[in-house]
Amino acid sequence: QLQASGGGLVQAGGSLRLSCVVSGRGFSTHAYGWFRQAPGKERESVATIAWIGGRIYYADSVKGRFTISRDDAKNTVYLQMNSLKPEDTAVYYCAVDETGWGHSFGSWGQGTLVTVSS
Repeated sequence: QLQASGGGLVQAGGSLRLSCVVSGRGFSTHAYGWFRQAPGKERESVATIAWIGGRIYYADSVKGRFTISRDDAKNTVYLQMNSLKPEDTAVYYCAVDETGWGHSFGSWGQGTLVTVSS
């Protein structure tokens, strides 16, 4: 089970940190990702962090502004979002890939809404 939190209303240029607490076994050997879905748009991948190889992926639209990280001791994945833009407004979801590769996300959290005002 994944529980995302940290969303809210922020002005453009501001920052937010999303958290995703993961329950269950095997946290440290899984891959995790943050995805988002804006109104009227398809869900897109924002950032992923793999266990195998430690690879990190960022969408071009967030590179240099967002940082994904994980705390294995707390079973938590974070998404630090800086220099937020109105186009970052979306519901953000965390997901887990139990293979560890970061390509097959099978379990999803409930989502947390991020609204960036101009």
